[in-house]
Amino acid sequence: MSAQAIQGRIDPITAKVIQGALEHIAIEMGYKLMRMSYSSIIRESEDFGAALIDAQCRQLAEAKQSTPLQSGPIPGYIRGMLKMLQERGETIRPGDVFMHNDPYGGASHGPDVAFVVPVFHKDALAGYAVTTAHHLDIGAHTPGSGGIVDAIDCYAEGLRFQAIKVYEEGRRNNQVWHMLRTNIRLPDLVLGDMEAQIAAARIGAQRYVELVERYGLPTVTAATEDMFDASERLLRAAIAKLPDGEYSATTYIDGYLDDPNPARRDLPIKVTIRIAGDEMTVDLTGTAPQVSDRPINMPFKGTVDCAIWLSVRSVLLDSAVHGEIQQNEGLTRPIKIVAPEGTLANPIFPAPVIARFCPGIELSNAVVQALSQVVPRQVCGGCANGGGLLLAGQQGNNFWLQVELFSGSYGGRWQMDGMDSVDVLYANTRNNPIEDIESHVPLRIERYELREQVAAAGRWRGGVGSIRHLRFLSPGSASVESEGHKYPPKGLFGGADGTPSQLVRVKTDGSEIQLPSKLPHHPFAQDESIVAIRACAGGYGNPLERDPQAVLDDVLDDYITPEQAFAQYRVKIIDGKVDAAATRAARASA
Repeated sequence: MSAQAIQGRIDPITAKVIQGALEHIAIEMGYKLMRMSYSSIIRESEDFGAALIDAQCRQLAEAKQSTPLQSGPIPGYIRGMLKMLQERGETIRPGDVFMHNDPYGGASHGPDVAFVVPVFHKDALAGYAVTTAHHLDIGAHTPGSGGIVDAIDCYAEGLRFQAIKVYEEGRRNNQVWHMLRTNIRLPDLVLGDMEAQIAAARIGAQRYVELVERYGLPTVTAATEDMFDASERLLRAAIAKLPDGEYSATTYIDGYLDDPNPARRDLPIKVTIRIAGDEMTVDLTGTAPQVSDRPINMPFKGTVDCAIWLSVRSVLLDSAVHGEIQQNEGLTRPIKIVAPEGTLANPIFPAPVIARFCPGIELSNAVVQALSQVVPRQVCGGCANGGGLLLAGQQGNNFWLQVELFSGSYGGRWQMDGMDSVDVLYANTRNNPIEDIESHVPLRIERYELREQVAAAGRWRGGVGSIRHLRFLSPGSASVESEGHKYPPKGLFGGADGTPSQLVRVKTDGSEIQLPSKLPHHPFAQDESIVAIRACAGGYGNPLERDPQAVLDDVLDDYITPEQAFAQYRVKIIDGKVDAAATRAARASA
């Protein structure tokens, strides 16, 4: 049934009730998954997704507490799964549960495993309830599912599941679970998380059936078509306000700065946005070629598309202006994406992709910077990149693993300073509480604080990053995937650039070794430490236009020193107060 045929067959109040119900089903799925999970990366960091998908593979609703990089790819997971089932001549039946994580079949990367529960109503397929989550280990060549930055292809990144039935018509496929248990480190924890995903998805499927039974499938379908069209109209209207034309920006990733091969370092990500009426094309021509034997490539479906959709929606449909906006398939319709095959943004199988997160953040930064040319008051300065630190060890026959998700920081924006030490752009994860870490694994958090005296100057300053110092209480290992050790976040409209990240190994004798942004599995001795010093974001606007009182507040809060206040802002501070006359004179002569 077409949208045109359905239009006008449902009153707006019923439509809103159904749309709200769909959203709350997804939210319930998310909370159930968090509460049932074993691992901190789901329970505390919230590195998961939950969504309802209709029978045409369109997203109906997603859990708000999840990360966009988990929920956003879910329609792609379903399309990839259905393609594989069709190629194998297999069908979907009530009671089936599928496992899927193929990064060349819609998934974001291998550790983000989806469990799909088909929803049937009166023996007809009505949609899918899906959960995704990052798992601590997926059977890769080194412990854990992060920092595998030396993988030479997808096969080295861990187990790949292509539309595998873990339950078939309600019957558990024990052979699959036996295979998982014998090929994954920490099997009790990882398989426990997987079972939690299935349970949460089943709850979503049950709630969806209850909704359909209450209102009838035609009414629910009419409400969802109305929802898609409303979201599409909203974004098209925002695009139509922009002047037609081309707007470009380029960001860079470190790649492998310690690698002698120039094809692996200093890699550009180029974005050209073309506006024509109420449609937008995002062209990535000019982005660096893929790195065929290192995992910093980005799957086109599951990473690149989600990074672009989220960045455009965040800039053009700011919820502070437009209010609550439903995230669904309609928001993708006005945007066309062009990514040449064989580049970082559209790699060719089996190029590895597990460390795709940080390049994706720079892609988002490039989209925002391109849009700054047409909506300067709706964007922020360059955001500081995130990444992840994987810490591992073995005590007797037992493995332990801990994933530390690095925070980033937001650039300054019109009338607002950047946010400090938060996940940015298409990420929405939280870091782990110190108490949770120290009660589960042999690590001590020696220091966790905001950086001082490095905030990027601007009329609105950039957000600052954090320092996190972790000490091994027993022998272990660390691996890291990160970016931004060479290229600082860019300032906008006269704002200063941010400050790069650093990674430091502290030996037992106190000596320090600077580490690159990519560190494959590397042993650490007991009482050795690793210190993650995270980048600070870019400033926005001319620093000489910053309110002197705001500069004083930054001095009092230890963001900057009085000397920096004068050097960067020409604000004279004496005895904890602004010298207004000296400040006016200094700014007049600057």
